[in-house]
Amino acid sequence: MNTIIRKSMLSVAGLAFAGGVFAGPIAAHAANPAVDAKPVAVQSAAPKPQGDQSHITLNDEQTANVKAIIAATKKAGLPERAAVISIATSLQESKLENLGHLGDANDHDSLGLFQQRPTSGWGTPEQITDPAYSTTAFLKGLRQVDGWQDMPLTDAAQTVQVSAYPDAYAQWEQQATDLVAQHWNS
Repeated sequence: MNTIIRKSMLSVAGLAFAGGVFAGPIAAHAANPAVDAKPVAVQSAAPKPQGDQSHITLNDEQTANVKAIIAATKKAGLPERAAVISIATSLQESKLENLGHLGDANDHDSLGLFQQRPTSGWGTPEQITDPAYSTTAFLKGLRQVDGWQDMPLTDAAQTVQVSAYPDAYAQWEQQATDLVAQHWNS
């Protein structure tokens, strides 16, 4: 019930914000027709990163996983914001490493880039450790989050992942944004 209320409140807040962004400039010019129309800088729809940001240096395997996440996002027909959320999530969950079973250090039966669990219905161990498959599974969950495009990254990621550390995703937003900007068109 709390999730439904939170999603509803976020949706209403997003609509109110969007209404203000689009109606505000129109209303301002309508109130004073003598004002000449001037170009206005358009800001990105993506929210700014929240809180302190973390950063790691990527090796070749991690960079290949970034490219695999971006390729799966494009194949799914989703925008760059979906890739940013996916990469930030993978940075938090596995540091962009395609993790197999870690023995005693394993968190339940979590595997792969997103630490998805076969017992939670994410797929077989073989599927979950395939970067394209695991990204597609994550994106399928993301698409089911109403308003994910406009909500803070950590909220979108948490709604899909249901982590014990719901705010942890935010720290990776800047690096994920930079990685998508670097690799989206390559």
